[in-house]
Amino acid sequence: MEVKTIGVVGAGTMGAGIAQVAARAGFQVILRDVAENFVARGLGAIKKNLDRDVQKNRLSAQDAQEIMERISGTVNLTDLAGCDFIIEAIIEQMPLKKELYKQLDEICPPHTIFASNTSGLSITEMAAATKRPAQFIGMHFFNPVPVMKLVEIIKAAETNQETLETTKDLTTRLGKEYILVNESPLFAVNRILVPMLNEAMFVLMEGVASAQDIDKGMMLGANHPIGPLALCDLIGLDVMLMVTETLYQETGDSKYRPCPLLRKMVRAGHLGRKTGRGFYVYNQ
Repeated sequence: MEVKTIGVVGAGTMGAGIAQVAARAGFQVILRDVAENFVARGLGAIKKNLDRDVQKNRLSAQDAQEIMERISGTVNLTDLAGCDFIIEAIIEQMPLKKELYKQLDEICPPHTIFASNTSGLSITEMAAATKRPAQFIGMHFFNPVPVMKLVEIIKAAETNQETLETTKDLTTRLGKEYILVNESPLFAVNRILVPMLNEAMFVLMEGVASAQDIDKGMMLGANHPIGPLALCDLIGLDVMLMVTETLYQETGDSKYRPCPLLRKMVRAGHLGRKTGRGFYVYNQ
């Protein structure tokens, strides 16, 4: 199936990034969120990114303008009726995602493919909320979307081959690399990454090493670009707790138990960079 118009639901950091990448690749994009100020903020973030690219001579002013003109913002879900492919990037709460897909299922024509950008929730469960589970797939982008090259393509229980091939082709046209993943809790990358980050917290909690030395050790000893605790602060400790709990609950395996220090810090409201304090203190 040929994809011409892409709908993106959710104009936050991930949704705006996906919309920017799609428009830059030449697609018509409809960016939808529940309130006008959310849509405006998403469009503003895209323009700011493109202006930065112009200033750094990575993009001409004319090209930046044409990219912005390919993106339209809306609060009306019905405006997505003409989309060939819809990528959802809303809050990580299954009931909200399922309700959204039920509505989209009624609005969109039979050929439209639905993709979720979830970082670990069940694609199969979302697909079951629609009448088109064969045309449902996972497309997990990484933050920041315009910079990070990888997309995890997640095949759900009933995803058909045509949907898979269309998604692979689309990912390539967006200028991304992909890996194929059969659905499992947290997919592949986060399934490996999250336990490592969680273990770094246990190492800190047990007094084995300081936060600075844990991060320095992994950067210089394992060639990581950022230390695990600094990365947790960047991701957000509340998000870290949510995804770690998802992995633990889905598998029932004690090796994925969230570190008690993580839970304590979230309860204290120390969520990392976004609150000014996590494993490190940041200037707001």
